[in-house]
Amino acid sequence: MSTPTLKLAVILGSVREGRRGPVVGRWFRQQAEQHGQFDVDYIDLAEVPLPLALPALPPLMGEPERPEGLAAVTGKLAAADAFVIVTPEYNHSYPASIKTLVDWHFTQWRAKPVAFVSYGGIGAGLRSVEHLRAVFAELHAVTVRDSVCFPQYWELFDAEGQPRDAEGANGAAKVMLDQLAWWGSALHLARETSPYPQGD
Repeated sequence: MSTPTLKLAVILGSVREGRRGPVVGRWFRQQAEQHGQFDVDYIDLAEVPLPLALPALPPLMGEPERPEGLAAVTGKLAAADAFVIVTPEYNHSYPASIKTLVDWHFTQWRAKPVAFVSYGGIGAGLRSVEHLRAVFAELHAVTVRDSVCFPQYWELFDAEGQPRDAEGANGAAKVMLDQLAWWGSALHLARETSPYPQGD
């Protein structure tokens, strides 16, 4: 049985001025496009108008009425078979921009796999990843075990935006993408075969 091409949304979470996240995000986007099993959609949250005020009804009560500016990103999330969150670590956790995107959506994440690329200081952004795993579990998403992380990331990329240890970084990305492709294919088939049973 042939493996379908999966729609992958790579989400760059940092919106901070002077951010270096695009270096990490662009590198990973290249890895995902070269992998061969993904149709990649790159979402930079710095370009998405994310309102901080949420609607009165929570997503569990039905799809919220979203501002027109969110229509494009909502459509991309709904169409995706899998996600990769590229996240820094701010104050031992993930940026508010990621949580705002998450909180404006619910069904778009359901029964789909999520993987992580993190970067930071000595902790490599891993505390962001661990916190996000709990968030996505609540959304009925499946998080991939392996991740890609960059400690002291400002030292790890050259002037062309490529990792200085290309073999190690590219190898870690392939392992994660292989796992993401497996989960993405399995859950894609499952969603097509039977509706996901939503609890309370």
